[in-house]
Amino acid sequence: MVTISMEIQILFAGALFLTGLLGLLVRRNIIFMLLSIEIMLNSAALVFIIAGSHWMQADGQVMFIFILTVSAAEVSVGLALILQMYHHYRTLDADAINRLHDKKENEK
Repeated sequence: MVTISMEIQILFAGALFLTGLLGLLVRRNIIFMLLSIEIMLNSAALVFIIAGSHWMQADGQVMFIFILTVSAAEVSVGLALILQMYHHYRTLDADAINRLHDKKENEK
């Protein structure tokens, strides 16, 4: 069985987190932003699994289950908000929604 050192595993989780952060900062589509946040949460959960396996504790798996639960709640609320924003503004571009929102406030 091939073992991978803990440092390489954490570097992989860090690269995964940075990929999610880059996706969050670069993409302006709200669905892609939500997916990037999910990637970041999964990389954090991966670090808990890595640490739990390194110290032979089940705490990492318990935290992974907790993060999955929080992630599922975040997705359900996020998708409901995205649907409402789409019905109201007819777009999923965060910059366009911001411009439309500012335009409506200036008209009042």
